[in-house]
Amino acid sequence: MLGPVILAASRSDKMRRFVSAAPGTKQVVARFIAGEGVDQVVPIVADAADKGLEVTLDVVGEDITTVEQSHAARDAYLELIERLKDLGLGTKAEMSVKLSMFGQALEGGHELALANVRPVVEAAAAIGTTVTLDAEDHTTLDSMFAIHDELRKDFPQTGCVIQSYLFRTEDDARRLAANGSRVRIVKGAYKEPAEVAYQDKAEIDKAYVRIMRILMEGDGYPMIGSHDPRLISIAQELARRAGRKLDEYEFQMLYGIRSDEHLRLAAEGHRMRVYTAYGTDWYGYFMRRLAEKPANLLFFGRSILTKG
Repeated sequence: MLGPVILAASRSDKMRRFVSAAPGTKQVVARFIAGEGVDQVVPIVADAADKGLEVTLDVVGEDITTVEQSHAARDAYLELIERLKDLGLGTKAEMSVKLSMFGQALEGGHELALANVRPVVEAAAAIGTTVTLDAEDHTTLDSMFAIHDELRKDFPQTGCVIQSYLFRTEDDARRLAANGSRVRIVKGAYKEPAEVAYQDKAEIDKAYVRIMRILMEGDGYPMIGSHDPRLISIAQELARRAGRKLDEYEFQMLYGIRSDEHLRLAAEGHRMRVYTAYGTDWYGYFMRRLAEKPANLLFFGRSILTKG
C-alpha cells in the first residue's frame, strides 16, 4: 500500500525538499492548488459563481511552530474575507480551516486556536458566509469538536468535518445530526493506527454509507465530500428517502478533480461546492492528495521525469 508511505513522506523535510525541486512539481501542484495568494484565488471564486458552483477556501499550511505563525494564519483568512466582501462574493464562498494552523498543537493550543479562529468566524458571518473546521488526525478531534461547540453558541452555522475511517465517527455523526450541525463527511486522509481506524477500503466505504444515512435522517445539513460515483449515487438516494430537498444538502469535491462532475451536479440542481486550496505552504496538502488516489501519484511520477 503506497498511501501510508506517502503520508509518512508528507512529514519529511528531506522529501519536501526533493519534491519541491523536482522539475515537474510545479505543473502537478497547479492541478490541486489554485494559486499562492488571494489575487490568484479570487478570480477562481468569481468564475465558479458564474458556473453555478460554490467554493470553500483553504489557506494551506498547517505545520506551524510559533504563536506568530498562528496569528499570520488568522490574518491570511481575514485578508481573504475582506477581499470577498469588496467583490460581493461572500455568499459564494465559505472558509475551511485547520486548527493546527491556528496553533492547536502549541502550548496552550486549544485556547490559542479558539482565540485565533473566532475573529475569522465573526468576519465570515459579517459578509454572509461561514467557516468549516477541517478534521485532522484523531488526537486533535476532541479539541476540534469542543471548539466547534463553543463557536456554534454564537455562530450556529459553523461547520465541522468527520472522517468515515475512524471507529468513533458514527457516534460523532449521531451527536452532530441531533444538534443540527453542518457536517462534511470525508473518508479521511491521515495515517491512523488500526486501534482507531478501519484499514480496509471496503470497510471505510461501508462506514461512509452508514454515516451518510445518519446525517441525512438527522436535523443538520450534510455535506458529502467524495468523488466516488457510487457514493454520490447512494447519497442522492438516501436524501430522497429522507425527504430532503436539493438545497438541504450539498456535494463537495476538490479543485482540479472531476471538474466535469462538478458542473453536471450543479446543472441537475444540486448544491456543488469546490474545495479550493491556495497558499505557498502546499506540500502537506499536496502529498495527502497523492496518497488518496493512485492515479494522482502516477500523474505526478510521469511529471517529475519531465525536463524543465
